[in-house]
Amino acid sequence: MAKVKTQFVCQNCGYSSPRFLGRCPNCGEWNTLVEEKVQSSVDRKSRVSMNGTTVKPTKIGEIKMGQTPRVKTNMRELNRVLGGGIVPGSLILIGGDPGIGKSTLLLQVSGQLNQTGGSVLYVSGEESATQIKMRADRLHVAGDQFYVYPETDMSSIRATIEELKPDYVVIDSVQTMSEPDVASAIGSVAQIREVTAELMQIGKTNNITIFIVGHVTKGGAIAGPKILEHMVDTVLYFEGDLHHTYRILRSQKNRFGSTNELGIFEMRENGLQEVANPSEIFLEERLKDATGSAVVVSMEGTRPILVEIQALITPTVFGNAQRTATGLNRNRVSLLMAVLEKRANLMLQNQDAYLKAAGGVKLDEPAIDLTISVSIASSYRDKGTQPTDAFVGEVGLTGEIRRVNRIEQRVAEAQKLGFKRIFIPKNNLQGWTPPTGIKVIGVATLGEALKKALN
Repeated sequence: MAKVKTQFVCQNCGYSSPRFLGRCPNCGEWNTLVEEKVQSSVDRKSRVSMNGTTVKPTKIGEIKMGQTPRVKTNMRELNRVLGGGIVPGSLILIGGDPGIGKSTLLLQVSGQLNQTGGSVLYVSGEESATQIKMRADRLHVAGDQFYVYPETDMSSIRATIEELKPDYVVIDSVQTMSEPDVASAIGSVAQIREVTAELMQIGKTNNITIFIVGHVTKGGAIAGPKILEHMVDTVLYFEGDLHHTYRILRSQKNRFGSTNELGIFEMRENGLQEVANPSEIFLEERLKDATGSAVVVSMEGTRPILVEIQALITPTVFGNAQRTATGLNRNRVSLLMAVLEKRANLMLQNQDAYLKAAGGVKLDEPAIDLTISVSIASSYRDKGTQPTDAFVGEVGLTGEIRRVNRIEQRVAEAQKLGFKRIFIPKNNLQGWTPPTGIKVIGVATLGEALKKALN
């Protein structure tokens, strides 16, 4: 009898070693290498569709492109994040914290897809059929071609897909599925890799759209090997605070649309409801005469969103001043405070700074620099900005205000929400005509912007 070959695989990054190591040399994590059986190459399967045809090399000029229109759901926010709708035959991975609403979102989407004439197979490895039915009744989800299948064995799941031939398959979740040919624990790197490869083969060869739910680690990344995100077509992250009702669906990867798209949902008793105008939500609780507050028009994918950035500057009681940021990059905040101290003569080295983007949204684009700077200066000087002012611009190390992209959309969004003035880079004034009802002020330096905004 042949000796069984084993290897030690890191459960965090997928690194393999012929011997045990206390620390993974690839990702640096401790005690993550687990012994697993080496799979032989004969176990690999070629792509074979349900009707028995195999994939063969084809000249690119001979490939006929059939019309495959995107399938739109009743959730416009989800359609936006997916790039206009669901592409048939695609593999979509949705990750998020426990209890954030991943299963609720997919259950609602499954019901909507079934209503449009598509058959859905909902495979759950975490809940029984009765539990899914209870949640479906609460969400008012039903359908004649909506099948629920509580199973974790991939061989049984593949046989069921071949029998039902559904248009859509939901796997909840990939960490609970097991490939019988892989001799390793459920949820291990090898299991997740083989299960995802099997699902990709099923979806691509039979034109079945597959939604995959993925658990996340405490660091916020999807659990399992990084190759999981490379294999799928679309990676969506479901974000939000369990203590608040709003949820953010963000696209991190999309082969059929733009990345960094953002959709806003509100969690209610009867399920997730889309938010048509998120800018109003982020600004509805803003105080008119508060200091340390400024509004930015940020681009999230193709959508402009107005977000309030708040700053609190207080004298430090420690030897070193603290820099704390929520929803903003802490290094960006430190850099802008250094520019303010050097170019705007603000003594900030002995001041603690606490900044946040209101509403729980995360902002990370250069156009928010000017707004962060204005909010810091407003709190430091104890002078408030006008409640109808908005700010857009990138700040350079020499104090110049640099141009940003899509300035027409930003200004139009601010004008639509009733803002009277918007500060933009001076170089962005050329080549377009500002809309009526809003005063566009071009600024060239940080000092000029602070002088006009905090007069």
